[in-house]
Amino acid sequence: MKDKVIIITGATSGIGKALAYECASRGARLVISGRNLEKLMEISEDLTHNGITVLPVKTDVVSETDCKELIRKTVEKFGQIDVLINNAGISMRALFEEVDLSVLKKLMDTNFWGTAYCSKYALPYLLQSKGSLVGVSSIAGFKGLPGRTGYSSSKFAMNGLLEVIRIENMKKGLHVLIAAPGFTSSNIRNVALSKDGNQQGETPLDESKLMPSETVARRIADAIEKRKRTLILTTTGNMTVLLNKFFPSFMDKMVYNHMAKEPDSPFK
Repeated sequence: MKDKVIIITGATSGIGKALAYECASRGARLVISGRNLEKLMEISEDLTHNGITVLPVKTDVVSETDCKELIRKTVEKFGQIDVLINNAGISMRALFEEVDLSVLKKLMDTNFWGTAYCSKYALPYLLQSKGSLVGVSSIAGFKGLPGRTGYSSSKFAMNGLLEVIRIENMKKGLHVLIAAPGFTSSNIRNVALSKDGNQQGETPLDESKLMPSETVARRIADAIEKRKRTLILTTTGNMTVLLNKFFPSFMDKMVYNHMAKEPDSPFK
């Protein structure tokens, strides 16, 4: 990653922030984006103090204009793009029977359309550099998770988009990585939406038992350097994806039972 220009969306916290520091440790030049400019500037100043070239760009990936401007500012400063990491995302927790459909739309706008917008405008430059297009997806993009209708739907859509881009450009040297963390110690569940679109406020999971964001970031960075197609993290994640191919009905029951054990689970 030495001197590569890497864009990271959703870089103000969790996996995105960890990715910024991980890529910086490998000598990359960074463009970090997110909605919170104050946090972006804090991270940028810290990295700059340590000799890293960083461009912070306030970006709401829901906005096509913002995504287009993110790419424009990157090329204006660096003249190239080597890696785009589509990390920005939000989650939700509610039964489909009860959820307001506006919540599902918000998740699709952020998780799917945010990836589509940034990838669309970055693609010409990634093709020039024979670079890497990365989507930080989820195990929920391989197996539907009950209570996460909008989240699973958006991640399945992201996976499909990236797979098609990979196939369409398979003779052009473009690398496409779909990275699927399992439950990770980050703030995505703390700001996950409830059935009416409000933030749920706190995660129902024991964060101490989850994979740290820093570990996820290191594994993703390794996968980018090795130009891997797919990265599925955690033993549970790998087992879920593997067993679902051969025993889907069994896995439906296993996933249901697992999610039903969450504190305040919507399943009675």
